[in-house]
Amino acid sequence: MAHPARRARSCCYTERLDDCRNFYAALGLDLVREQHGSGPVHYAAELERGFVLEIYPATAERSTGRLRLGLTVPASARLSEGEHELTDPDGRIVVVTVGRAG
Repeated sequence: MAHPARRARSCCYTERLDDCRNFYAALGLDLVREQHGSGPVHYAAELERGFVLEIYPATAERSTGRLRLGLTVPASARLSEGEHELTDPDGRIVVVTVGRAG
């Protein structure tokens, strides 16, 4: 029996905030600039089923090392239908599954 837990949020920390924002935005993620109180400016995108992907600036205490991230996005002019293995500006593997348009 499958456990009812599900991923709700992932945070990636990067020294290349703008480059990563541009990379994920080019995949179709609607990244919104956020800042909570005196915290750092970061970007967040809400995906299906309430899953949130956040991109924060890295610090000495907070960094994201190796990570393999999987996303499913609608078809676009940038990527054809199917599975694509891309690398984000920090060297993380991003497996993008592109669905049919429409």
